[in-house]
Amino acid sequence: MLVSLFSMVMTHGQNNIYAFKVKDIQGQDFDFSTLKGKKIMVVNTASECGLTPQYEKLQALYDAYKDKNFVIIGFPSSDFLNQEPGNDKEIMQFCTKNYGVTFPMMSKIHVKGKNKADIYKWLTSKKQNGTKNITILWNFHKILIDEKGHVVDEFIPTTSPDNDKIIDWITQ
Repeated sequence: MLVSLFSMVMTHGQNNIYAFKVKDIQGQDFDFSTLKGKKIMVVNTASECGLTPQYEKLQALYDAYKDKNFVIIGFPSSDFLNQEPGNDKEIMQFCTKNYGVTFPMMSKIHVKGKNKADIYKWLTSKKQNGTKNITILWNFHKILIDEKGHVVDEFIPTTSPDNDKIIDWITQ
């Protein structure tokens, strides 16, 4: 049993998020290992979606808990009806101007399909993350990562960022 568990980890990658390095929205390297010990909410975002106003509550959540070992990581994606048509610079200008976003935003990626980014392959596959399979249903799907880098929960896109279950998780 121990050998097969070790083989699974070796074959399918690490079961925490800290192995990942991505590009942020300014084109700089972003290393998830710098977030060790923090609770992380990963959310795929879009600027032209009916749920786009969630940026306001995401920012308020970030402001309220960023000094309490919590961070939000936004991944712009145009995988749902091309609702994120802009490039990284345009996306950041939109987020800053309209919602005052200061939480870390990453470069635009694919969160589903054949070109799905490696980090989303890990986030959504139990074989890789060791916890659960997740289907990204739409823009603003929220995935929670604990202080050890493990996927612990998800919330459908229509769940408000300030949902009591999310707040309870952050503050526990």
